[in-house]
Amino acid sequence: MVYNFNAGPGILPPEVLEDARRALTDFNGTGLSILEIGHRTPAFEAVVSEGQALTRELMDLSPTQEVLFLQGGATTQFYQVPMNFLAADGHAAYLDAGIWGSKAIKEAGLWGGVEVVGSSREQGYRSIPRGYEVPAHAAYLHITTNNTVEGTQMHEMPDISVPLVADMSSDILSRRIDFRRYALIYAGAQKNLGAAGVTMVVVDRAQLDRQVRRVPAMLDYRQHVENGSMLNTPPVFAVYVCLLTLRWLKSKGGVDAIEAENREKSAMLYEALDSLPVFRPIVAKEDRSGMNAVFVIDDPALEKSFMDRCKAEGMVGVRGHRSVGGFRVSLYNALPIGHVSAFTELMRDFNQKH
Repeated sequence: MVYNFNAGPGILPPEVLEDARRALTDFNGTGLSILEIGHRTPAFEAVVSEGQALTRELMDLSPTQEVLFLQGGATTQFYQVPMNFLAADGHAAYLDAGIWGSKAIKEAGLWGGVEVVGSSREQGYRSIPRGYEVPAHAAYLHITTNNTVEGTQMHEMPDISVPLVADMSSDILSRRIDFRRYALIYAGAQKNLGAAGVTMVVVDRAQLDRQVRRVPAMLDYRQHVENGSMLNTPPVFAVYVCLLTLRWLKSKGGVDAIEAENREKSAMLYEALDSLPVFRPIVAKEDRSGMNAVFVIDDPALEKSFMDRCKAEGMVGVRGHRSVGGFRVSLYNALPIGHVSAFTELMRDFNQKH
């Protein structure tokens, strides 16, 4: 048996994989593969429309928030956001809490002024910055709600008067938050939303009115809204898998139900990490991620031995990011709690022997 703890692309529900498999040979009884259907046909327009409707329902969005399915990954959003909303003589506020936030800061600096209002870089990104102030003149505040690499998560969202922009790539729809507070949300689908190749963007129409410069059509959010996410040929299969994942989440009971499961999974794993002396979690307790648990083994020989044990028992994706080292276990929505139980049993056995 394989236990998939990959950080991204991450685990998908078996039901989603089975429905996607069937659609590869016959999409909804059309006799065509999902890979063959025209994107400007009623068959695929229905996929996009249902995906948008489910997103609005699951996130409880306001009527003014638009849902887009775009390409280019979250990395494209690092520069698409400031290209649209940061004037050359303006300033945007950024929170530097991890590698992805730091990359977004670098890209934003190409388009205007950047004020880093809080940073945990000097502490190795092992906590979320606090006590920062956002200047009233800022075009927006950009945050990363969950830091996949470092294993930290924002559990309290900033209460600010400027537009709030968030990279939610690794924890979107994993917990209940007030999504209506955000001027713009973006998330690569490959962790909690579906397959790699599509990026969900939720943007409020009021934010669209703040566009500061003319930009190429493919980078203009207004153009994508006007064209219903089909300004060009979309990643049809990835969008369809996203729809299937949204359907699965609704069938589970929605965000509240999945949040309860996610809390149970993370509590089980962190209890093991805190109680077994061989392992050492490195993130401040109050900022631990419910999606990506990061930890180390201080003895290099035991680290290799544990990695070998994981490999032998089918525990996939446990090695930490190359920039951090150690280990990382990702607990995305689709991960069964039984997989977490199996991993913690392996940890307890390894701890007892060493």
